[in-house]
Amino acid sequence: MLNRHLAWLALGLSLPLQAATLQPADFARIKVVASPRLSPDGQQIAYTVDTTSLADDQTITQLWLADWDGRSQRQLTFGEQGISSPAFSPDGRSIAFLANRSGDDDAPTQLWRLDLRGGEAQQIGASPGDVVDFDWSPDGQRIVLVVHDPEPKKARLAPASEARPESPRPDAGVSGDDKSGESRDDDADDPDQTPPPIVIDRFQFKQDVDGYLRSQRAHLALLDVASGKIESLTHGDWDDLSPAWSPDGKRIAFVSKRGLHTQGDADRDDDWNVYVIDAQAGAKERVLTTSPRADNLPDWESRLAWSPDSRRIAYLSGGEPRLIEYATHGLAVIDADGGTAVELTATLDRNVSAPHWIDGGKGIAVLVEQDRRTMLARVDARSGKLSTLRDEGERGTLFDFDASANGRYALLASAPKQPAEITAWQRGQPRAISHQNDAFVGTLTLANVEPLSASSPDGTEVHGFLTRPAQAPAGKPLPTVLFIHGGPASQFEASFRYDWQLFAAQGYAVVAMNPRGSTGRGTDYAAALFANWGGPDVGDVLAGVDAAVAAGVADREKLVVGGWSYGGMLTNYVIARDTRFKAAVSGASISNVLAGYGTDQYIRDYEHELGKPWEHLDAWLRVSYPFLHADRIKTPTLFMGGSEDYNVPLLAQEQMYQALRSLGVPTRLVIYPGQHHGLDKPSYILDRWQRWLAWYATHLQPATP
Repeated sequence: MLNRHLAWLALGLSLPLQAATLQPADFARIKVVASPRLSPDGQQIAYTVDTTSLADDQTITQLWLADWDGRSQRQLTFGEQGISSPAFSPDGRSIAFLANRSGDDDAPTQLWRLDLRGGEAQQIGASPGDVVDFDWSPDGQRIVLVVHDPEPKKARLAPASEARPESPRPDAGVSGDDKSGESRDDDADDPDQTPPPIVIDRFQFKQDVDGYLRSQRAHLALLDVASGKIESLTHGDWDDLSPAWSPDGKRIAFVSKRGLHTQGDADRDDDWNVYVIDAQAGAKERVLTTSPRADNLPDWESRLAWSPDSRRIAYLSGGEPRLIEYATHGLAVIDADGGTAVELTATLDRNVSAPHWIDGGKGIAVLVEQDRRTMLARVDARSGKLSTLRDEGERGTLFDFDASANGRYALLASAPKQPAEITAWQRGQPRAISHQNDAFVGTLTLANVEPLSASSPDGTEVHGFLTRPAQAPAGKPLPTVLFIHGGPASQFEASFRYDWQLFAAQGYAVVAMNPRGSTGRGTDYAAALFANWGGPDVGDVLAGVDAAVAAGVADREKLVVGGWSYGGMLTNYVIARDTRFKAAVSGASISNVLAGYGTDQYIRDYEHELGKPWEHLDAWLRVSYPFLHADRIKTPTLFMGGSEDYNVPLLAQEQMYQALRSLGVPTRLVIYPGQHHGLDKPSYILDRWQRWLAWYATHLQPATP
């Protein structure tokens, strides 16, 4: 790996007086703070902290607890098994969370409870399948669980020559005097035994991390806290998720996708709907929302919210179904007994999330995604009038929050030079609570991040950010990275970005635009990319580079480009259209989109956006131009991906690598064994950044005479 002094020299720059200190391995020193949760009385804030160990090659999530005034905070959980999804009990005396503490990685995740008065966390109940979500009853005596159906017990598959029952192998299953010929119970765990076939009959049959999807589903169950007894509440060939218990304790709201508009085939659309069920075993659920829109899509990570009087439910209402993820989702309210939903933010044209009832049921606090940031707002529960509660503007952004009945907020906020931390906020007065990254950040000379605007070739104004090394030589254009975000339905925000800071520490300026397809600027801006990948977004990101060159920041002779997921895809589109870049890094990307049909997890999106290949082949070929016209690519390109990625399978990167190798364009393919779409092994994350930087530095060095 290039050290920081050699990196600046390799890029043809004079050494700064004091080089920035951020290096590839420093990602492991950044603590990821998340999941702020206020106690019912607002006196305490629980949150999680991810810490990474390169020595142990793992990242662990632990639970922390802070007092509201910030004077005292402590770590609550320890050890090698991390936790997730913390939630205070209604009386505030304990915190429940999810964890696998059995020491067996294949054992199911269970629910645990930690008494804040002292002692070790105790498991509550024993579920045969993974517990993936939960919610306390208002009296604290029961908990509704979301439980995955357990995998069928793996059975040994005998070779055909041994399959006849009248001719068992002489030693099969025999132990001592046991001559029955039946398999022992531990045969299924024997790694030398042949696993059974994987039988698939679902429309969507692949999902990243989960792998092949079979008949296992997620359903609700009721847990009695005192006895640990678990009773099934829902069942069926669908998933029931995101439960929320009504304040009066009588009912539970949840979301489910049951194919209401696809003849019962829940896999064929994203038609999630809101249901309610009485909180007792044997009850029958009732559907509240029946439009074909996605209502409270689980991917939006927002829980349903009951009004304090248990009469209404706030939820996220999806946009036009045909626009899939490009559509804007808003805030809606529906009576818990049924009726017509009221779209409170119908005219807002911005994504909202995380509804919390406030002001005794008169208002609903939500996060509102705006251009390059997310803010906290109040929506009047009757009129829908929106008023800003907290907006960081260009200074930062919010990621998450929790609110208590007494008007207190716990915010998860970040800024370009500050990793996400917890802030207490009440009546407009913020107070820093967590300080997990203060000591580390205090040792760094961080780059400056500023807003950037540019005009695309068709006249559309495009927004993003420009990062400049803090100690770059004055008046000298810099080597510049065009860094592209994934999604494409996401956006860069005014937050701490390790990748931008890492590039800047190596002497690069960083251009990071939010091209069309990005969120934060309304449905039309996002939907401009519908079935048009690699269309307007190419001009949008190049406009940012042109603006940085015109400003004297970017050196037009030292430009590089890269990204991951759709960021890698757009990288491929860019280098197939433009040859100005000296090097490219394309991570977890696809260019031959036709090859994605049936091999990745996006079957619904494909058929909505591009149509069926045999009916609309022209659309598929149009968005596959980096592969079909690979001969136009002259940029040396490094391809990267995980071997177990079902989101964008490795074959997509293999095809582009093979094409450039055939054409004689400098290229390399790096495969990370056992990794999915997002790398989670610290040693692989470090390797990725080291190789990324080395690839750029190598191809920016002057040619040898």
